[in-house]
Amino acid sequence: MLHRGRENTDGAGDGELAVPMAWLYAEYIADELLRSGDLMPPTSFEFRAGRDALALTVFLSDTDGELSGIRVITQMETWLSLTAYDQPWQEWVQGRLADLAADAAASGRNAPDPDLELAREAWRWLRETELLAPDLNAVPGGAAGSGEDEGPKVWTPAWQLGLPLGHLAIHLF
Repeated sequence: MLHRGRENTDGAGDGELAVPMAWLYAEYIADELLRSGDLMPPTSFEFRAGRDALALTVFLSDTDGELSGIRVITQMETWLSLTAYDQPWQEWVQGRLADLAADAAASGRNAPDPDLELAREAWRWLRETELLAPDLNAVPGGAAGSGEDEGPKVWTPAWQLGLPLGHLAIHLF
C-alpha cells in the first residue's frame, strides 16, 4: 500500500478535492499503535494527545512521502528515537514544519498543502491545549493521597503528555 501523499494531494486545479492522504495515513498508524497498546480510552484527551504527537512524528519523519505498510515496521526505531525522553522533539517538529512550508512555497503551488495544514493544526492543538496531569516533579512523601487521582496535579501542555504515551505505544507494539 504505497502512497505518495504529497504528490496526490496537490489539488491539480481541475476542481478536484485535495485529500490529505499522507496525514490521514500517519494518523491511522498512530491510532492503531495507541489502540494496540491499550494505554488510554480512545475517547480521552490523553489519547488524542498521544495520537496527534505520534501522527506528527510519523508524518514529519516520512521525508520521501513513501510510507508503505511494510516500511512502517522499519520506521519504528526511528520513531522511538524521535519520541525518547531526552530528545528535543518540539524543536524537531517546528523545524520540520518550517522545512515543509518552505518546500511548498518553493514549489510555487497556489493551493495550500492539506497534509501540512492538518499537521500544523495538530501541532497547534498540542501546544495550546493543557491537560491536568499528575505532577511527576512533586516532592516525594508530600501530602499526596493514596489513590492515583488524589496526588498533586499540574496543567501540562498536551504534547508533554502525548509524546511519552506515543513512545510507550511504539515500545509495546
